[in-house]
Amino acid sequence: MVRLDTGNRDHGGLCGSAVPGYVFRATGVVALSLVLSACGYQFRVQGAGPTVGGAAEQTTKRTQTPRLAILPISNTTYEPNFEIKLANYLRREFSAGAGAEIVGPSAGADLFLSGQIMQILLPTLSFDQTTTFESRVEMLVSVKIEEAKTKRVVWSQVAKGTSEFFLTQDLQFNRVLQNRALEQAGRFVAEDLASRFLLFLDAGELDKVLKRPVKAEAGQGIQPRPESAR
Repeated sequence: MVRLDTGNRDHGGLCGSAVPGYVFRATGVVALSLVLSACGYQFRVQGAGPTVGGAAEQTTKRTQTPRLAILPISNTTYEPNFEIKLANYLRREFSAGAGAEIVGPSAGADLFLSGQIMQILLPTLSFDQTTTFESRVEMLVSVKIEEAKTKRVVWSQVAKGTSEFFLTQDLQFNRVLQNRALEQAGRFVAEDLASRFLLFLDAGELDKVLKRPVKAEAGQGIQPRPESAR
């Protein structure tokens, strides 16, 4: 509600008198505000006021925060022990931005996340007849989340992370650069999966899946949707 308070009106010819109609036609509300301000009028707005964007903020459909345990990740690639790093990335990202509480496997988890590093490729991006100048890490990871009580799959995804790196004449240093690119690609995958799971929760999809009869879920996991993180 807008209330018009009057103050001192002895400021000139227009003060306390009717505002001519052409003012509205020529300059609209802005000119009227300036005139009334000069005459001692003040606008005071009461109430919450309008919402930016014209619509109220939508609330999420999530009913509770699920307790999620991340199980060991399997690795079928040539990069040994990278599954340990990826599991740590997943724990960090899902804890920070996926709407879930990360707990240990034996701490009464509602959901279990398991996954697999399916593929790691190193395509060449820039080279000449004798030297490679730039390469890329491409990592493909699949994950699934199961309900702890029924073991049915409630969510599954395939994500791809990439990261480029330059090569030098030092082979040992090149390996260091490659490892950094691997780690970055793994973080991209974890960030992407955490963001997707947050959207899944906020849309209320997890609650819908959990309310379905268990028999209806037999042999029907949610099909993964391959997407690229970078």
